[in-house]
Amino acid sequence: MRDVRSDPELQELVRRFVTPDRRYLRLGGSLHRLSAVERSAFLRDLAQAAYEITPAELGILFEGGWRECKTAAWLVAVAHRTEFRDLIGRLLLASGGPYAGTAYCVALARFGTAADAELLSAYLDHYLSRPDLDYDQPTVLGTLLYLDGVLDSDSAARFIAPGGPWEQWLEARVAAALDPHDCRQGIRQLCAFLDETAEIFAPPIDGRRQP
Repeated sequence: MRDVRSDPELQELVRRFVTPDRRYLRLGGSLHRLSAVERSAFLRDLAQAAYEITPAELGILFEGGWRECKTAAWLVAVAHRTEFRDLIGRLLLASGGPYAGTAYCVALARFGTAADAELLSAYLDHYLSRPDLDYDQPTVLGTLLYLDGVLDSDSAARFIAPGGPWEQWLEARVAAALDPHDCRQGIRQLCAFLDETAEIFAPPIDGRRQP
C-alpha cells in the first residue's frame, strides 16, 4: 500500500480526484442527502473526474488507502472501465481495509455481467463461512441479488436457500446483520445515480473523451 503522507505522486492524485468537495465522503449513502443544486454540481464534477483520470492514475489510487480505493472504484464505475474488473474483484476478496467494499460492489453492479456475479459469488463462498468477520457479506449478497434481477439469473439462490450459507452465517453471529434485500435496493439506487452521472458525458470515441 502506498502511503499518501510520503508519496508526492499519490498526494497530487488525492488532491485532484479524492478530496475535492469532500468527494470520498459523499460517495455512497450521503448522495441521497444532497440538495438539488448540490447534486447537480456533484454529478458534473464526478463525471468530469471519471473521464479525465487515466488508467495509470487509477492504478495508483487503487494502491492507496480506503479513501483512494473507494473513490477510484466509483470513478471506474462512472466511466464503465471494465478493464479494472479483476482488480476490483481481488480487492473485494482481500478485504484489506474498511469502507471501500460497497464501492467495489457498486462498480461490479454497474458492469452488470455474469463475470461480475462470479466475483461476488467467490466472495460469498469465502466469507459466509466466517461469522467472526463482519465485513461486506450483506452488501455483496444484495449486489448479487441485484445482478440476478438484471441478468435474469439465480446466482444468489444457493446462498439464500433455507439452511444455506446465509442462514448459517446469521445463526453463528451474535450481532444482527443488514438485510441483503435492503442492500439490493441500496445498490439499485446507487446504480441509478451512476446512470445519471454517466449521461453527462458521452463515452470515449477513438480514445478521446468527449463532453
